[in-house]
Amino acid sequence: MRILITNDDGIDAPGLKVLDEIATALAGETGEVWTVAPAFEQSGVAHAISYTQPMMVSRLEERRFAVQGSPADCVLAGLHDIMLDARPDLVLSGVNRGNNAAENAVYSGTLGAAMEAALQGVPAIALSQYYGPGNRDMDDPFDAARAHGRDTVQRLLDKGAWTRGGYDIFYNVNFPPVAAARVKGLRAAPQGLRSDMGFGVQPHTSPSGRRFLWITGAPQTQPTHEGTDADWNLKDYISVTPMRADLTAHDMLEALKAIE
Repeated sequence: MRILITNDDGIDAPGLKVLDEIATALAGETGEVWTVAPAFEQSGVAHAISYTQPMMVSRLEERRFAVQGSPADCVLAGLHDIMLDARPDLVLSGVNRGNNAAENAVYSGTLGAAMEAALQGVPAIALSQYYGPGNRDMDDPFDAARAHGRDTVQRLLDKGAWTRGGYDIFYNVNFPPVAAARVKGLRAAPQGLRSDMGFGVQPHTSPSGRRFLWITGAPQTQPTHEGTDADWNLKDYISVTPMRADLTAHDMLEALKAIE
């Protein structure tokens, strides 16, 4: 199996090293793992692409490349340039430092990479490690992802639904914020929404008098509806959410016929 791995935390992120371990185990002795990741952190860029400017690609070593662009750019670079002669069988994105459950999924560059791969017709899975009191102070906060990542991806490859044509399925996997030994299992779950959650801004004035705004977040332990991704994560389960790039609110189409 040929696997392309990427992320949004950057080429030197510890989570990418974890993903390389997962991908190497999946690819096997006869397979290949190619890394095409952002040269610098690209968290929060979602599915952005560098449409109005070029991006520099640097070969760091065999099958390892850094791109001055977004995670989706990295997938495009991998599919249409770096691996042009032999496209990957699978794209893995992550392992993100922090969860991409609930509304975080909308902003996630980790998911943006998986979405782009799906739009290009390549099976893709995004993997993220939830951070919380149960793991953030551990020597290896990625313990749950490291221990359960390969099995989770393999189960999706063996038993997951992989559509072909139209808006293909990709998967959003979030590992709970606990040590690997405390993970209770895996649950298929819809995307949740944390109550009273949202990004904002905090203004600051620099010593030179210029005004800047810092983006602010909110606690990641806010409750979501029972049975959704973040709910299962906070109950020590791995969540798996099937996704598509189709943004249509299909449940509203019938009601909207009144405007015709």
